[in-house]
Amino acid sequence: MSSTSTNKQPLLVDRVLHEIVDLAGSTVAQGAGIDITGTNSATIIVDCTTNDGAIIEDIYSIARATATGYKVNLYLSSASDYLRQQQSVYLGSLTGSTTVVTKTRIASGDLPYILAPIPSVADAGGENRFAAIYIPRGKALWAAVEAQSATDQALTAPLIGVQGGYY
Repeated sequence: MSSTSTNKQPLLVDRVLHEIVDLAGSTVAQGAGIDITGTNSATIIVDCTTNDGAIIEDIYSIARATATGYKVNLYLSSASDYLRQQQSVYLGSLTGSTTVVTKTRIASGDLPYILAPIPSVADAGGENRFAAIYIPRGKALWAAVEAQSATDQALTAPLIGVQGGYY
């Protein structure tokens, strides 16, 4: 069981976190997925490189356009200035809606299980666990959409939002 510099157990957060970032123009190469190659214009969502870390319990996108359901990739990195392949790791992705202002959430089953107190009621699958993403001290959460072509600037990319708390 880990704790922060103030000896709080996991999930005892100091302050609420809710960030919404515009991903227009924030791209990685088409089909990038796990590997970031070449240049990218990824956007930082949550920067914990200079604090005790954060917990993210909800990740969602809000569609901006009807033509393209962009795939949003999430990365964890030790850099806060530029998303570099050698300093980052792929966390997962979600595909945004093609209906304007429609919200798409990352499935809770796609998030890792966490060490947290749980209610006594199991979910539909019989599991009795919470799921979230822990951003440790010294790391940052980044997002970018996969470009639809070599010239796609993703000007109609969705907004991405995260909710949780800082340690």
